[in-house]
Amino acid sequence: MDRKKAGYLLFYITDLVLLFVAFVLMAWYKQSSVRTYIASHLLYFLVLASIWLLTSLINGKAPGRKAKNYTSYFIKVVISNLISFGATMIILFGSGELDLSRIMVFGTVLVATVFELITGSLIFLFRKAQLSDTLEESYIRHKSMPSEYELVEKIRTNSDNIQQNIEVDGEIIDTIESELGRETALDIINMIGSKLTDGIAVMSTVNLFNIKTLPQKVYKGIINLHKINDIRRLDQFINAVNAKLETGGLFLYCVETKNQRKSVILDKYPPVINYMVYFIDFIFNRVFPKMRYTRKLHRLFSDGTNMVISRAEALGRACRGGFDIMNERFIGDLLFIEASKKTEPLPIKENMGSPIIALPRIGKDGATIKVFKMRTMHPYSEYIQDYVYRQSDIQTGGKFNNDFRVTSLGSFCRKIWLDEFPMFINFFKGELKLVGVRPLSSHYFGLYDEKVRERRIRYKPGLIPPFYYDMPKDLEAIQASEIKYLDSYDKNPILTDFRYFFVSVWNILFRQARSK
Repeated sequence: MDRKKAGYLLFYITDLVLLFVAFVLMAWYKQSSVRTYIASHLLYFLVLASIWLLTSLINGKAPGRKAKNYTSYFIKVVISNLISFGATMIILFGSGELDLSRIMVFGTVLVATVFELITGSLIFLFRKAQLSDTLEESYIRHKSMPSEYELVEKIRTNSDNIQQNIEVDGEIIDTIESELGRETALDIINMIGSKLTDGIAVMSTVNLFNIKTLPQKVYKGIINLHKINDIRRLDQFINAVNAKLETGGLFLYCVETKNQRKSVILDKYPPVINYMVYFIDFIFNRVFPKMRYTRKLHRLFSDGTNMVISRAEALGRACRGGFDIMNERFIGDLLFIEASKKTEPLPIKENMGSPIIALPRIGKDGATIKVFKMRTMHPYSEYIQDYVYRQSDIQTGGKFNNDFRVTSLGSFCRKIWLDEFPMFINFFKGELKLVGVRPLSSHYFGLYDEKVRERRIRYKPGLIPPFYYDMPKDLEAIQASEIKYLDSYDKNPILTDFRYFFVSVWNILFRQARSK
């Protein structure tokens, strides 16, 4: 066994020891017989420890394995431990083991998590003492997904609008400068300078009423200099902007993205405390506004403002509102987004933050079916499918490169297929079979060759697609793989599905076939 693998093994053994120490500490804290509490909660500990180890191995929790820095380690620890705790409680609930102490149940997981975070911080501090900052940062930057800033810089479609002889409405520039300063005003000129002409309304508002009561009936453009994080009824606000614009009209707005907010909090507070503050802020200002039963609580304490909004959601909100995204640029501490009115707004959906979503997919005979899945993307991501396709390349397996719409938790769920479990509802409804071509969105379906589209709608889609049998590398190979499966299925349906099922399972378990 090489040194690296031995280090990983030592970490996982230490991890289980820390979990047991936390378990014993909680039993001792009860100020009763330690042996009695350990015996009565032994089943809970054994189930928890088994799932704890399994999720740790799958998620690559060990520092240096998949967690290349403390931030990714912190995220992996929290996600793995929450999943372990949730799965353990589901198993015990199903078996009728409900007579458990809350301190033993919650305390063990909480204390063990704190132990892990402290241990991880010491490991990373030790490694930084051995590895120069330059080498470490270069390695992390090479291996990890590009930052949000790098992605925006890469896809900017209007990088240099300003020209020497450009004519800009001076009154508009004065308004922007008085609100955000001269430097920001110049950056905005550089972004959309040629469009700063008569017929543009400039404001800094969170009030829907101010949009609806603009004096003119139709404008060439509306610029809102107040970040959308503070707009309480954001979808209705965007609808009102749409109604005040001519077709092709400009809508420039700004947002403090989730990643920007995280960076500010982590830099503001000392280590460990900063992640605690970030976690509380994320739950209160991100999760609470999205959940029906906690939304009122968030509004009670914050008046519905200061929401955490991801870049994907900020883009998707505008696309749902009938806009096309034209340009993005980081200016100061905010992301400015240029959008153009294309159509009337789409209907506003309730519960966009629900963990279970129903996605429209192409089924047999071309019928649209609602496929149930766990949400792995930021809310409103479905509205920017075309935009992501225009700006991204297709990677191995037919997915988008650097898909910023996928959340950290969503990425983990995809790796262990947790996001696919709700699709069994479609299976039992008879809309999907066990093995078959993948149910596709209308956009992705449109990327296929016409002959392949006509062929595949003659069959019922499946839970396990031919992709996991052949593991094709690109869209063309994926289509060839599906035709190969359908040809074989026509000759012998039962034998084909049997063969494809077991080979796919083998590839998933032992050849690391994964959905990114």
